[in-house]
Amino acid sequence: MNVEEKMDKAILALENKLLNIRAGRANPAMLNGIMVPYYGVATPIQSLANITVPEARQLMIKPFDRSALKDIERTINEANIGITPTNNGELIILTVPELTEERRREYVKEAKEVAEEAKVALRNIRQEENNAIKKEEYPEDEEKRLMDDVQEAINKYNKIVDEKLKEKEEELMTV
Repeated sequence: MNVEEKMDKAILALENKLLNIRAGRANPAMLNGIMVPYYGVATPIQSLANITVPEARQLMIKPFDRSALKDIERTINEANIGITPTNNGELIILTVPELTEERRREYVKEAKEVAEEAKVALRNIRQEENNAIKKEEYPEDEEKRLMDDVQEAINKYNKIVDEKLKEKEEELMTV
Protein backbone atom coordinates (compact mmCIF):
# COMPACT_ATOMS: atom_id res chain seq x y z
CA MET A 1 0.00 0.00 0.00
CA ASN A 2 1.45 3.37 -0.94
CA VAL A 3 1.62 6.50 1.19
CA GLU A 4 -1.30 8.29 -0.48
CA GLU A 5 -3.62 5.30 0.09
CA LYS A 6 -2.70 5.22 3.79
CA MET A 7 -3.24 8.98 4.06
CA ASP A 8 -6.60 8.71 2.24
CA LYS A 9 -7.67 6.14 4.84
CA ALA A 10 -6.66 8.54 7.64
CA ILE A 11 -8.79 11.29 6.01
CA LEU A 12 -11.72 8.87 5.63
CA ALA A 13 -11.46 7.97 9.33
CA LEU A 14 -11.43 11.70 10.16
CA GLU A 15 -14.56 12.30 8.07
CA ASN A 16 -16.39 9.44 9.79
CA LYS A 17 -15.47 10.72 13.25
CA LEU A 18 -16.53 14.26 12.33
CA LEU A 19 -19.90 12.93 11.11
CA ASN A 20 -20.57 11.59 14.60
CA ILE A 21 -20.14 15.05 16.12
CA ARG A 22 -23.62 16.44 15.81
CA ALA A 23 -24.41 19.97 14.78
CA GLY A 24 -27.97 20.44 15.99
CA ARG A 25 -29.26 18.94 12.76
CA ALA A 26 -30.58 15.44 12.38
CA ASN A 27 -28.25 13.09 10.56
CA PRO A 28 -28.67 9.30 10.26
CA ALA A 29 -24.90 8.99 10.90
CA MET A 30 -25.63 9.99 14.51
CA LEU A 31 -26.83 6.42 15.01
CA ASN A 32 -23.71 4.78 13.56
CA GLY A 33 -22.24 2.27 15.95
CA ILE A 34 -25.51 1.64 17.80
CA MET A 35 -26.00 -2.13 17.98
CA VAL A 36 -29.46 -3.47 18.82
CA PRO A 37 -29.88 -6.96 20.32
CA TYR A 38 -32.10 -8.69 17.76
CA TYR A 39 -32.84 -12.37 18.33
CA GLY A 40 -29.73 -12.59 20.50
CA VAL A 41 -27.41 -10.99 17.94
CA ALA A 42 -26.05 -7.44 18.17
CA THR A 43 -27.20 -5.89 14.88
CA PRO A 44 -26.49 -2.38 13.54
CA ILE A 45 -29.61 -0.22 13.79
CA GLN A 46 -29.35 0.57 10.05
CA SER A 47 -29.91 -3.13 9.29
CA LEU A 48 -33.14 -3.25 11.31
CA ALA A 49 -34.91 -0.09 10.19
CA ASN A 50 -35.31 2.70 7.66
CA ILE A 51 -33.86 5.91 9.06
CA THR A 52 -35.22 9.09 7.48
CA VAL A 53 -34.92 12.83 8.14
CA PRO A 54 -38.42 14.32 7.71
CA GLU A 55 -37.34 17.69 9.17
CA ALA A 56 -34.00 19.36 9.81
CA ARG A 57 -34.01 18.41 13.51
CA GLN A 58 -35.91 15.13 13.41
CA LEU A 59 -35.02 11.50 12.68
CA MET A 60 -37.64 8.83 12.05
CA ILE A 61 -36.75 5.19 12.59
CA LYS A 62 -39.20 2.72 11.08
CA PRO A 63 -38.22 -0.88 11.87
CA PHE A 64 -38.73 -3.57 9.24
CA ASP A 65 -39.98 -5.85 12.05
CA ARG A 66 -42.29 -4.10 14.53
CA SER A 67 -41.31 -6.55 17.26
CA ALA A 68 -37.86 -4.87 17.32
CA LEU A 69 -39.36 -1.46 18.18
CA LYS A 70 -38.92 -1.75 21.96
CA ASP A 71 -35.36 -3.09 21.63
CA ILE A 72 -34.40 -0.22 19.31
CA GLU A 73 -35.92 2.35 21.68
CA ARG A 74 -34.15 0.85 24.72
CA THR A 75 -30.81 0.66 22.91
CA ILE A 76 -31.02 4.32 21.81
CA ASN A 77 -31.75 5.32 25.42
CA GLU A 78 -28.77 3.27 26.64
CA ALA A 79 -26.49 4.66 23.89
CA ASN A 80 -26.64 8.03 25.67
CA ILE A 81 -26.56 10.13 22.50
CA GLY A 82 -28.34 12.99 24.26
CA ILE A 83 -31.70 12.45 22.54
CA THR A 84 -34.74 10.80 24.09
CA PRO A 85 -36.64 8.59 21.62
CA THR A 86 -40.42 8.82 21.26
CA ASN A 87 -42.17 5.56 20.37
CA ASN A 88 -45.64 5.82 18.79
CA GLY A 89 -46.16 2.08 18.28
CA GLU A 90 -45.06 2.06 14.64
CA LEU A 91 -41.91 4.14 14.55
CA ILE A 92 -39.45 5.95 16.76
CA ILE A 93 -39.00 9.69 16.47
CA LEU A 94 -35.83 11.41 17.63
CA THR A 95 -36.00 15.18 17.96
CA VAL A 96 -32.56 16.76 18.06
CA PRO A 97 -32.53 19.60 20.60
CA GLU A 98 -31.16 23.04 19.74
CA LEU A 99 -27.55 23.38 20.82
CA THR A 100 -26.56 25.99 23.36
CA GLU A 101 -23.54 28.20 22.67
CA GLU A 102 -21.59 26.34 25.35
CA ARG A 103 -22.45 22.94 23.84
CA ARG A 104 -21.45 24.16 20.37
CA ARG A 105 -18.04 25.20 21.74
CA GLU A 106 -17.62 21.76 23.35
CA TYR A 107 -18.36 20.11 20.00
CA VAL A 108 -15.84 22.40 18.25
CA LYS A 109 -13.25 21.38 20.84
CA GLU A 110 -14.09 17.72 20.20
CA ALA A 111 -13.74 18.29 16.43
CA LYS A 112 -10.30 19.86 16.99
CA GLU A 113 -9.22 16.81 19.00
CA VAL A 114 -10.39 14.50 16.19
CA ALA A 115 -8.47 16.61 13.64
CA GLU A 116 -5.35 16.46 15.80
CA GLU A 117 -5.67 12.65 15.99
CA ALA A 118 -5.80 12.59 12.18
CA LYS A 119 -2.65 14.72 11.96
CA VAL A 120 -0.88 12.37 14.38
CA ALA A 121 -1.91 9.43 12.18
CA LEU A 122 -0.51 11.25 9.14
CA ARG A 123 2.78 11.94 10.96
CA ASN A 124 3.02 8.26 11.89
CA ILE A 125 2.53 7.31 8.24
CA ARG A 126 5.30 9.76 7.27
CA GLN A 127 7.63 8.27 9.91
CA GLU A 128 6.97 4.70 8.73
CA GLU A 129 7.57 5.71 5.12
CA ASN A 130 10.79 7.59 5.90
CA ASN A 131 12.09 4.58 7.85
CA ALA A 132 11.24 2.30 4.90
CA ILE A 133 13.09 4.65 2.53
CA LYS A 134 16.19 4.66 4.78
CA LYS A 135 16.17 0.84 4.95
CA GLU A 136 16.26 0.56 1.16
CA GLU A 137 19.66 2.27 1.03
CA TYR A 138 18.97 4.49 -1.96
CA PRO A 139 21.66 6.89 -3.21
CA GLU A 140 21.67 10.01 -1.03
CA ASP A 141 20.02 12.33 -3.58
CA GLU A 142 17.32 9.74 -4.41
CA GLU A 143 16.61 9.21 -0.68
CA LYS A 144 16.25 12.97 -0.18
CA ARG A 145 13.90 13.25 -3.17
CA LEU A 146 11.70 10.40 -1.91
CA MET A 147 11.55 11.93 1.57
CA ASP A 148 10.65 15.31 0.04
CA ASP A 149 7.80 13.59 -1.87
CA VAL A 150 6.51 12.11 1.37
CA GLN A 151 6.72 15.54 3.03
CA GLU A 152 4.80 17.13 0.13
CA ALA A 153 2.08 14.50 0.56
CA ILE A 154 1.87 15.14 4.31
CA ASN A 155 1.59 18.90 3.71
CA LYS A 156 -1.23 18.32 1.21
CA TYR A 157 -3.11 16.01 3.59
CA ASN A 158 -2.62 18.31 6.58
CA LYS A 159 -4.30 21.07 4.53
CA ILE A 160 -7.21 18.70 3.84
CA VAL A 161 -7.52 18.00 7.60
CA ASP A 162 -7.53 21.75 8.31
CA GLU A 163 -10.21 22.34 5.65
CA LYS A 164 -12.43 19.56 7.02
CA LEU A 165 -12.04 20.97 10.54
CA LYS A 166 -12.89 24.49 9.35
CA GLU A 167 -16.03 23.18 7.58
CA LYS A 168 -17.13 21.32 10.71
CA GLU A 169 -16.48 24.37 12.93
CA GLU A 170 -18.63 26.54 10.63
CA GLU A 171 -21.36 23.90 10.63
CA LEU A 172 -21.28 23.65 14.43
CA MET A 173 -21.29 27.39 15.08
CA THR A 174 -24.09 28.18 12.60
CA VAL A 175 -27.31 28.68 14.53
